Amino acid sequence: MVNNFSRFSTAVAEYSGRPVTFVIAVATVALWGMTGPFFDFSETWQLIINTGTTIVTFLMVFVLQNSQNRDGTALQAKLDELILTSEAENRFIGIEKLDDRELKRLSEILREHAASEDDQALHRKISKAAGRKPRRAEAR
Repeated sequence: MVNNFSRFSTAVAEYSGRPVTFVIAVATVALWGMTGPFFDFSETWQLIINTGTTIVTFLMVFVLQNSQNRDGTALQAKLDELILTSEAENRFIGIEKLDDRELKRLSEILREHAASEDDQALHRKISKAAGRKPRRAEAR
């Protein structure tokens, strides 16, 4: 059942993001709007679009969240693999589970560390990862 829902949510997420789907939605709303005079813009006529869009929105939240959760988990697994197979700190695996305050502080530390002109080890590490030779201190 879970696998079927995952396949379904992936397909819905893929199709809902296409331009043709947007055009269909706009056409539906335009068609609904054009029928207004025929129904004297009645409350029932308004209720049709309100109910339809509410139901679609409500269901899409769950479908798209499922798809986004799986994408996020897959991306995290890929990043973990890159960390494990590189010279990066293995302690970074699992940091997505830190609270917002801890993540913000870690980000600040890394930004300061990366901007430090005196940190030759970091520059060598970045240069090596980028496939470039590190700059020498004299070249500055």
